[in-house]
Amino acid sequence: MQKLSVARKPFIIGVMGSHNEESSAVMEDARRLGEAIAKSDYVLLTGGGPGVMRAVCEGAYKAGGLVIGILPNDKQHPLEKYPNEFVDISIFTGMYDARNVINAKTPHVLVALSGGAGTLSEIALALRNGVPVIGLHAPTFKISGEYDFVTVNTVEEVLQEIKRRLDQ
Repeated sequence: MQKLSVARKPFIIGVMGSHNEESSAVMEDARRLGEAIAKSDYVLLTGGGPGVMRAVCEGAYKAGGLVIGILPNDKQHPLEKYPNEFVDISIFTGMYDARNVINAKTPHVLVALSGGAGTLSEIALALRNGVPVIGLHAPTFKISGEYDFVTVNTVEEVLQEIKRRLDQ
């Protein structure tokens, strides 16, 4: 067995989004974002399930990237469509919604791509813990205080914002 050689500590980009199928534009943006993350030599971290999560995983996987899925279930209690077929490393937490803490605190940058209440919880947890958040088709919310949150309109803008934050 060949040992994995890593020239540098990789950056982890979390992409949080809906477990549902969204509009074709959102799903295409998810695939494109996953591909771009892989081509930028970042590691992708998602919730590892269906919908938007699957689309972003597919894009990264097919571009040769490494995909980590933080799963809500444990191995003894399978959950349909978790992990999706594009997850390389499955982390079975058995924590269900509580896994959102791991999803929010692990990445260097978190991208909120569509989603609902679960994605909102991940945004809040990330911001409270100093993880920059970039919203693309993200749920709207209001929060007082100064946090590193920006909303963008395109995958290209997401990548520019990721790079800007990682370069700081």
